[in-house]
Amino acid sequence: MQDIVILGSTGSIGTQALDIVRAHPGHFRVQGLAASGRHLDVLARQAVEFEVPMVAVANGSVRELDEAIREAEIQLGKPRASHNLLTGPAGVEAAAGFVPQGIVLNAIAGISGLHATLRALDSGARLALANKESLVIGGSLVRDALRRPGQIVPVDSEHSAIWQALRSGKHERGLCAPTVTGYSEVERLILTASGGPFRSKTRAELEHVTVEQALNHPTWDMGPLVTVNSATMFNKGLEVIEASLLFDIEPKDIDVVVHPGSIVHSMVQFRDGATLLQASPPDMRIPIALGLSAPARLREVAPACDWSSAATWQFEPLNESIFPAVSLARHAISASDTHPAVLASADEIAVNAFLDGRLPFLGIYDVVQQVFSEHHGVSDPDLSALEHILDWAKQRAVELIENR
Repeated sequence: MQDIVILGSTGSIGTQALDIVRAHPGHFRVQGLAASGRHLDVLARQAVEFEVPMVAVANGSVRELDEAIREAEIQLGKPRASHNLLTGPAGVEAAAGFVPQGIVLNAIAGISGLHATLRALDSGARLALANKESLVIGGSLVRDALRRPGQIVPVDSEHSAIWQALRSGKHERGLCAPTVTGYSEVERLILTASGGPFRSKTRAELEHVTVEQALNHPTWDMGPLVTVNSATMFNKGLEVIEASLLFDIEPKDIDVVVHPGSIVHSMVQFRDGATLLQASPPDMRIPIALGLSAPARLREVAPACDWSSAATWQFEPLNESIFPAVSLARHAISASDTHPAVLASADEIAVNAFLDGRLPFLGIYDVVQQVFSEHHGVSDPDLSALEHILDWAKQRAVELIENR
């Protein structure tokens, strides 16, 4: 029985993780849950159903959480139980450090996930990482916080696909390498992108994109920040940064290819010309389950490809002149240790402004690029310096948006 903590339990990744726990009784014991507090009733029902001893909410009070749990117990017909209820960022961090011998799934959306990542790693727990910003913002801090090789297992479908493919070749480098010797047979990484809802649009057509259109992803069901970032391709840019850090690969050796079917989740090209890929119907339960159970695989997590039916897999080059976010992300990796953090921070502010109707779709890139160009990089920042840079990037993005 493996002890697990799920951070971001009411979001898409968190709820699917709990689906996996339900479907595999006897494999996992949920010891902690944490969520933002936007869906307090959902968090309360999860805590009651899985009899979770520690429950944390980033925004809200102990009284509100306790009342929600009491109501959930009545609805589910469960007797009154004792829960350790925590609130605020410190409460979420405490949950992240609650199972030093277990697994922490970090599915917190946005920049706030970095602190939880550092706390989980410092505790000694294995980290199933679904929070992009942890690496994009705090890559050097995460690297320093590792307690052992292979402590991180990536949960993003693309990085999970690469991690799986690398089990068929030698690549003993990076944050999720089982050993660290520096030896590699890898030539290139190829990240696949669905292309989002606008892959066939021209730059001119993107000028009039609405929030509803941007949130209408053709393949994946994700939160609003990730969905909009998929539409702008900033999501893929962040994944390039992640892949470079996770697998210790130069950004010039990471390609992005558009694959509308979302069956092939990413590929590894080896030095002899062989390319290995991981393929499955688009279903996040596979990488989530592997993040919880690695290196073993659970049974019957999701449907496999149907090889009895004819199928064609389509791949297209990414038009980076229409979607320049990937190029900007590559530039960020080589610019400094803090340029990726500035990119992610400004992007989060710009996406929220777009969702609120205060910024046009193409304005997201314009704001991020301007903040990025004004930043003077810092090498090997500590957490305090990094937080100061993040605050500056956010404030500068706000100013640019207000002055448009």
